[in-house]
Amino acid sequence: QVQLVEIGGGLVQVGGSLRLSCAASGRTDIVRSMGWFRQTPGKERSFVAAISNDGGRTKYSDSVKGRFTISRDDVKNALYLQLNNLKPEDTAIYYCAASYAHGMILRSHSFEYAYWGQGTQVTVSS
Repeated sequence: QVQLVEIGGGLVQVGGSLRLSCAASGRTDIVRSMGWFRQTPGKERSFVAAISNDGGRTKYSDSVKGRFTISRDDVKNALYLQLNNLKPEDTAIYYCAASYAHGMILRSHSFEYAYWGQGTQVTVSS
């Protein structure tokens, strides 16, 4: 099993920045691609960003492209999401996810990830 814990959420003003971190523990040797998703009340969890198992490739949703940056540090067993130029519509609970599936595919569907964190709230005030 893999355990994921997100930290770094909070309240920020429009145009501000936050950095989310996700610490992985347990069977981290089986973790391959990782990603970030977000969810607001009454809506399904939606894709934000994904990173390949070697960190060499990334993918973003159109709504965050150019503002958010995903990265990983496998020495520290950590995943990051830098959020810049935040907008009110970025307000959501952000979830870290990990996949154990092999391959270099960047996974953008929630069903493709086996492990999830508990989420961290990001609130952007206008």
